[in-house]
Amino acid sequence: MILWACSKPVAWDVTVPDTFDESHIGHTARELGAAANRASASKAIKYGVLSTTHIFVPVAVETAGIWNQLFVELIQELGRCITAVTGDTREMVFLFQRLPIALQRGNAIAFLSTSSSSSLFVI
Repeated sequence: MILWACSKPVAWDVTVPDTFDESHIGHTARELGAAANRASASKAIKYGVLSTTHIFVPVAVETAGIWNQLFVELIQELGRCITAVTGDTREMVFLFQRLPIALQRGNAIAFLSTSSSSSLFVI
């Protein structure tokens, strides 16, 4: 493990709340990122004890693509660190371009795994 800050390793847990789920729609209709922020807060409580040994970053990305603020800050810090090593000032931009694609691929895999192959169709 690589020590991140304060001599602690960083740990994260990823969740992808459905922006349009009945349990979130009342909040997401009023506030951008409400489902991600609620899921992030829930993860922070769940793993609160971990903060004694790790820096915990709850990662919540809504199905509509909204990221929670702590995840954005983590990616910005990673981008700064990579830039410091490589000298390429575009590294943060590259991270913000690649991550949504990786997340959408993961969503697609999760979605496809819930269907039988006979019920799938190709557009």
